[in-house]
Amino acid sequence: MKLSKKTDYALRVLFTLVEHYGRGPIPIRELARRNEVPKRFLEHIMLEMKARGWVDSTPGKRGGYTLAKSPDKIMMGEVVRHFDGVLAPIGCVSVTHYQPCSQSSVCRFRPFLLNIRNEIARQMDQASLAGVFSDSLRPSPETPQNPSADGCET
Repeated sequence: MKLSKKTDYALRVLFTLVEHYGRGPIPIRELARRNEVPKRFLEHIMLEMKARGWVDSTPGKRGGYTLAKSPDKIMMGEVVRHFDGVLAPIGCVSVTHYQPCSQSSVCRFRPFLLNIRNEIARQMDQASLAGVFSDSLRPSPETPQNPSADGCET
């Protein structure tokens, strides 16, 4: 699974709003600056998130964006599925965008990838923004010292 830039940007901004939860709106310019997201692109993302009920906007000089609901009510899985559509690494194991494959009955790696898809879905659907945020504040022995060493591209 690889997140699109749009999903990456949406999650960055959502976590900024989680960090600021209950302290008033953050202007879109500030959200764009803090998260290194092009403002014009962010405007479209924010409209989508507002339509989903994840964020609210407040007009005016002291306006901006806030979370529309508690961060423990917004799940990672719903955000990723909204922007990317799928969690599956290949089409023949996707639930929402299944693509038949002529090799399904004899494929040696399909069952393995199906297990990966199911575990990703389980983790994403159980992970609220609040939970992921609080977990990020704890030091983890599994965090690589060199982010590029694990193949992570951010």
